[in-house]
Amino acid sequence: MYLIVCFVVMLFTDNLKYDLVGIIISILVVIVAYFKWSFGYWKRRGLETPTPSMPFGNTSDFFFLKQSFGEVWGNIYFKLKSKGLRHGGGYFTLSPMYIPIDLEIIKNILQRDFHHFEGHGLYSNENADPISANLFNIDGHKWRTTRVKLTPTFTSGKMKMMIQTLIECSNGLKELLDKLSNQNTPIDIKDVLARFTTDVIGSCAFGIDCNSMKDPDSEFLNETIAYREKNNIDRKDFMHLLIQLKNKGKLYKDEEINEKKEVDMTTGKLTINDIVAQSSIFFIAGFETSSTTMNFATYELAINPNIQDILREEINTVLKKYDDKLTYDAIMEMTYLDKLICETLRKYPPFPLLVRICTKDYQVPGTDVVIEKGTNVIFPLLGIHHDPEYYPNPQKFDPERFNEENKDKRPSFTWLPFGEGPRICIGLRFAMLQSKIGLITLLKHYKITLNNKTELPIAFKKFGVVSAPESEIWIDVHKIHN
Repeated sequence: MYLIVCFVVMLFTDNLKYDLVGIIISILVVIVAYFKWSFGYWKRRGLETPTPSMPFGNTSDFFFLKQSFGEVWGNIYFKLKSKGLRHGGGYFTLSPMYIPIDLEIIKNILQRDFHHFEGHGLYSNENADPISANLFNIDGHKWRTTRVKLTPTFTSGKMKMMIQTLIECSNGLKELLDKLSNQNTPIDIKDVLARFTTDVIGSCAFGIDCNSMKDPDSEFLNETIAYREKNNIDRKDFMHLLIQLKNKGKLYKDEEINEKKEVDMTTGKLTINDIVAQSSIFFIAGFETSSTTMNFATYELAINPNIQDILREEINTVLKKYDDKLTYDAIMEMTYLDKLICETLRKYPPFPLLVRICTKDYQVPGTDVVIEKGTNVIFPLLGIHHDPEYYPNPQKFDPERFNEENKDKRPSFTWLPFGEGPRICIGLRFAMLQSKIGLITLLKHYKITLNNKTELPIAFKKFGVVSAPESEIWIDVHKIHN
């Protein structure tokens, strides 16, 4: 820095024009020096990184819309792993990002040493912006107490309670598909499935009949909590559970829902702001992710007719045991469907990255590397999920990767679409259930094929948080007459 100051002083002359040029050059020299010093952060700590460039660090391809954000970090994962490294670093502009490669390090950060990495490092302000204080954004004591309160609302028993609401939404999906199939025109399946998830989330999270299957431009009416309380409206949905927590700080036991026996399953009441925040994140997290997962699953089913036939056979066989009625137990028996969704989430994880922020200095076990407080940790799911060491021929879509034998052979922490450890996605059961019901409705009644309007190969959208397809996936549906 002393040399830079001397250089700046030497540039000044008695000529104003030359002095201005000297000032500009000096500023540029300082900026370049600062970037180079910043890009040396990991080297000074003994970690390798791919060579960064000004001003975007290792993410230039993202800013120039050459790759999605997930693909950028997935490529960095493979660059580091190809050198036999257990971990490494990268830069999002000037911000240093720690990247674990070794599964043991990943497990330590997400689970064993979670107390060092409790947060996502996101904005939240309960007073100024109540919606921002949702379970995904908050951390520390507020996160821990809220998580304890909300965990009982996502048990298998609560999913059984909501199943009828989801099935009612699937009836609307079938009616829409019937109408579109009669028109004999290509279907933008993402639009159809987005309308289905809008109805599901609106109904289960807010208790609102969105009716978006019939009216794609419908808006939420946002009926108030006070209205439901005043009129004693008792719907079997997520909002009903939140109102219980608001008024009583307790829920009914799963097996005692119908008997209305109150059991203190959690402590502490929710506030109105809590309900607003948690309902909002339920919609944001559940809408785009589930519709995108079903969208990619539909694409794979359309181009893999043998897989489609196997799944349809399972659906029909299981439903026959239940008098052709869709129930929670019937869905749980559809093991091939479960494997298919797991494989979809492997190949196309909705959130292609997990992010944690270091909340107190952490020395990586077995190394001299210290992750400083405030440093972001990135888990590149597109790298982990497409690593041939864990998933041979990773571009192939193969639900049998998730049969019990193959799962037992594979190390843990190699499938992370919902995260892992104490901050694993609280709504994963609901997300899986919603996706299964959508696919059952589609496959039971229709044979699907890919329409030639679909642009191939499928690419990820270059800008955005969720791994959505760049362009529409168009399918043709052919009604099956049972």
